[in-house]
Amino acid sequence: MKHRTMRDHEDDVKHTLSSPDVVRRSVADPSVLLFYRPIEIGRMVAVVRRLNGEGFLITCYRTAAVKKGGDVWKRR
Repeated sequence: MKHRTMRDHEDDVKHTLSSPDVVRRSVADPSVLLFYRPIEIGRMVAVVRRLNGEGFLITCYRTAAVKKGGDVWKRR
């Protein structure tokens, strides 16, 4: 497991994907979206790729900041 701090946080990942505060497009790869949601310490980001009409989770981790990239969606 690459991000051991995310172990046993599947529900948090699902919540981040279903109810993010911000969704950004990756600067490096336009087919990658980053879903952000605040958590108890900083933010969680779920990184998703959309390919051939299908989406899949690449990774998720805790972060202190939202990365550069264009906003796709933002909670008001």
